[in-house]
Amino acid sequence: MSILVAIEKCTRKNRNNMSSKRKELFDYPAKILVAYGEAIAGNIKIHKWLLENGYPELAALAAALQADKDAFAWLMTHGYNHFAAYCNAIDGDENAKLWLKKHNFSFLIIMVEAVELNPAARAWFQHNNLPIFSVINHKVYKLKEDQHRDYNNVYKIHFK
Repeated sequence: MSILVAIEKCTRKNRNNMSSKRKELFDYPAKILVAYGEAIAGNIKIHKWLLENGYPELAALAAALQADKDAFAWLMTHGYNHFAAYCNAIDGDENAKLWLKKHNFSFLIIMVEAVELNPAARAWFQHNNLPIFSVINHKVYKLKEDQHRDYNNVYKIHFK
């Protein structure tokens, strides 16, 4: 089953649990953020748990960070365009960063800067006692570093 089909199925199942307000990452309980971090790191069981327990947006975000275009499209069409912009900003898209700033997603901007190893942004998470986000930022950094290394590996086959 594709990620898009799985997310759609779980969204319909859990629609009553979803609020109309756009959630920011800091709105989630710590337990859910830990699960999200594990999904970023590629834990398929935890990714499935997020899907089946009312957090399809975090499952889609984790998948979109791993370059899943269907998950990215799902974020865009289901009211999580701020998470889609975050994904693009992580990949160096300056327009995505500007969009996040324009729409006051300051926390996501700081996360992008921390993943870019900006010392002030990394210190901000420490100073504000937000270690879970430091861990998430590190996992995103590691994921992107691994993707760049794999992409630049001439011995790997790249279809596109």
